[in-house]
Amino acid sequence: MFFSGSQAMTRRQALYRLALFGASTTLFGGCVTPLAPSSTAFRLTTDDLALLEELERTAFTFFREAAHPETGLVLDRKRANGEPDDRTVASIAATGFGLSVLCVAHARGYAPRDEIRAQIVRTLKWLRDRMPHERGFFYHFSHWGTGERVWKCELSSVDSAILFCGALHARAHFEGDAEIRTLADDLFHRAEWPWFLDGQLTLSMGWKPESGFLRARWDHYCELMLINLLGLGSPTHPLAPETWRAWTRPEREYEGERFIWSPAPLFVHQFSHAWFDFRDRRDAGIDWFTNSVAATRAHVKWSVGQQAKFPKWSHDLWGVTSSDSARGYVGWGGPPSSGPLDGTVVPCAAAGSLPFLPAECLRTLRYQREKHGDAIWKRYGFVDAWNPHNGWVNPDVVGIDVGITALMAANLRDGVVWRAMSRNAAAQRGFDRAGFNPA
Repeated sequence: MFFSGSQAMTRRQALYRLALFGASTTLFGGCVTPLAPSSTAFRLTTDDLALLEELERTAFTFFREAAHPETGLVLDRKRANGEPDDRTVASIAATGFGLSVLCVAHARGYAPRDEIRAQIVRTLKWLRDRMPHERGFFYHFSHWGTGERVWKCELSSVDSAILFCGALHARAHFEGDAEIRTLADDLFHRAEWPWFLDGQLTLSMGWKPESGFLRARWDHYCELMLINLLGLGSPTHPLAPETWRAWTRPEREYEGERFIWSPAPLFVHQFSHAWFDFRDRRDAGIDWFTNSVAATRAHVKWSVGQQAKFPKWSHDLWGVTSSDSARGYVGWGGPPSSGPLDGTVVPCAAAGSLPFLPAECLRTLRYQREKHGDAIWKRYGFVDAWNPHNGWVNPDVVGIDVGITALMAANLRDGVVWRAMSRNAAAQRGFDRAGFNPA
């Protein structure tokens, strides 16, 4: 089990190891080629658009209320009903998601432009001028009012990268705004990506001043794509192109779905796609968007196949990824089954895959909203997790899960995040240096 608190400081590393060593690969067949892209277009209904609107608007409420009024740092978690509590731990990744959700909110007109811009500028200024960092990278968790590191957590390569994605999104969204452009560039340009290689071709997951680099490395397909693409796209301290080929890409099959597999939960197929539009691009023949489509289909099939253990799960009610549980924060999911599964459902599992399988994801999200909304829908949208088998409902939301929900809802709706990031030179340079070709 992984609890929010002192044990959470190496959460991503621990979840990766749990999945890697705790998951059996015997459910999969041999190596295969990922499926070809689907040409079927999905048409959103009025009801679909209303649900996506709710997901985006409630997320904006969270990132406005969970951000410190002076630093802009966003709390790692908050009470789902909006009630105040005494927690003060911010997440640098949640702060990155928050910057992007603020841009979406501006595009939708959820608040006055000047108000949203002021929060973005305040956050970027604090991060550039006052936030503790090492070689341009940030600690995973910090005090939201001072920026000071907490729990002796790691300087995180992935969480810093998510922060940079948010900053670069703000730069692109507010194109023509010289102040935001300068702040975002200053933050991104000072990150020394080769330092995080520590003499190897794959990036370390983290660094601590007490002990140096963590042994765990980004050497296996997962959300690492967003980290490497940013490193490759850096105009000041870039990674070498060969680092893109240094991580493994094992191909697997589950009930007819063929995809590049990761031993970690479903979110690893989602996070990079929140900002980077992989559609119509090929990476040495791999279509990463279609790969996530197949991975999500496999997850739906796996979920429905668990009905003997969890009879409430169905095509109407599915989705498990790293989340809170009744016993603390856990890394769980499938296929294959990993973690202490107990029938809990995690709404952001489906929400994070909205662009990949819109019909299936909207079906379960609508079912959860309409049939169980009185219990699981609060001020900031869905609670982080809930268990239909025993009635447990998480009292919290988690910032990164609110964030991926909102960004993928926005991308399904009209691609607003992807369109902005397509104007970002660093993001496009990352694709070019990685060797992507048109599909």
